[in-house]
Amino acid sequence: MLYRVFIVDDNPSVRTEIRAQLEASGFAICGEAFDGLNAVEQASQLRPDLIILDLSMPRMNGLDAARELRSLCPNVPILLNTIHSALIRSEVSLPEGITEVVDKREDLLHRVLRLLPKSDAALGGTAL
Repeated sequence: MLYRVFIVDDNPSVRTEIRAQLEASGFAICGEAFDGLNAVEQASQLRPDLIILDLSMPRMNGLDAARELRSLCPNVPILLNTIHSALIRSEVSLPEGITEVVDKREDLLHRVLRLLPKSDAALGGTAL
C-alpha cells in the first residue's frame, strides 16, 4: 500500500526536497500547500495518511493549522517539520494537533517510517 503524504511548507525548495525523498522511498505525495490556510482548504479533499507541516508560514502558521487539520483529519498523524524543534520539544507536551516533531536538520524519512511503519518503504527495507 502506498501511503499518501501531504506536504505543507512555504518554501518551494523544501517541498521539492521532501517530495523527492519520499517518492524515492515509495510514498505517494497527494498534495502540497504553501501555508497553513492553503493546507486547511485542501486537506479534506486530499485524504492524506500523513501531513508534514512547517511551523513558520505566512497567513496561518503550523500550530494554528495543526489544530484545524486535526479537526478535519482526526486520525491522520501530523509531523511538525521545523528548525525550531528544540523550542517545541522543551514544552511539557506537544502542541494541540501535533503527533511528532522533527528538526529540519534531522532525518525526516526515519520519522515518517516511525509514523507509517507498514509503508512500502519500511517493508522494502529502504536504506535510511
